Amino acid sequence: MNRRSIALYLAAIGSLLALMLGWYVRAFVPGQPTAGIKFDGGRALADVQTQVAFGPRTPGSEGHARIQEWMRSELESAGWQVQIQPGEELGHPVQNLVAFRTSQGPQYILGAHYDTRIYADRDPDPAKQTQPTPGADNGASGVAVLLELARTLPANAPSIWLVFFDAEDNGRIPGWDWTLGSRAFVASMTAAPRAMLLVDMVGGQNPTFYMDGNSNLALRTSIWDTAARLGYADSFIPSVKYNILDDHIPFIQAGIPAVDIIDIDYKYWLTTADTPDKISSKSLGMVGEVLLTWITQQNRQSK
Repeated sequence: MNRRSIALYLAAIGSLLALMLGWYVRAFVPGQPTAGIKFDGGRALADVQTQVAFGPRTPGSEGHARIQEWMRSELESAGWQVQIQPGEELGHPVQNLVAFRTSQGPQYILGAHYDTRIYADRDPDPAKQTQPTPGADNGASGVAVLLELARTLPANAPSIWLVFFDAEDNGRIPGWDWTLGSRAFVASMTAAPRAMLLVDMVGGQNPTFYMDGNSNLALRTSIWDTAARLGYADSFIPSVKYNILDDHIPFIQAGIPAVDIIDIDYKYWLTTADTPDKISSKSLGMVGEVLLTWITQQNRQSK
């Protein structure tokens, strides 16, 4: 091998080593964002389909136990630590699932409920009103967004907890009420985050996310402005249409800024037709992109 060949060979080896070092830093060194990873709406849609395939996820059901195990597995595979926090509200056991990367308390909480409703009492067919809901949008869509965020949030993001609330969905049923899981969670908190962001019914076709009148004004304005900058002003409509009772309310009552991103006009809410064929990967991707961008923005502003 002549000198020129040796020089070319050494240069090639050096370039390869530099590439490998760069990959290692991006992948493993703490504080470095993972380059090129984006929120995948298609993968989130697959997560919706998986959840509905478990069957009803009403508290105490087989589907409820199966989704807990599955969520734990998905989160741990993405590098998160997971705890199930047991509690009790109105005599019902409550099992919130909490995911975090470090032992540091949360700066932000991202939440969604994972249970489904015992009765599809808004179904237009009276014969189906005593059946459980499939919960593709009302439950599974929010969980899917949080799981995909678990896979895509950069390592140098602010301290975030992903909280999957139990027992949200059975208000107006004797012996039950809405938001039991989030009540139990807030009652057990030892430190307050800067804000709590809730996603609920975010996967329907052509969703309309009006501002919720109960949500913190500054927080909802900031998120809706982010959506507008990303080109989603037709879906994130910056006006109040409803005052929503949802899992953000216990946080508001505790003095913690909170916001609910919800398409409350979803046609199949609390019916047996709330199935995965009504869910859009584009909608899931849009909501995920807004949240991912907003969280990244908070990180930059805090530096």
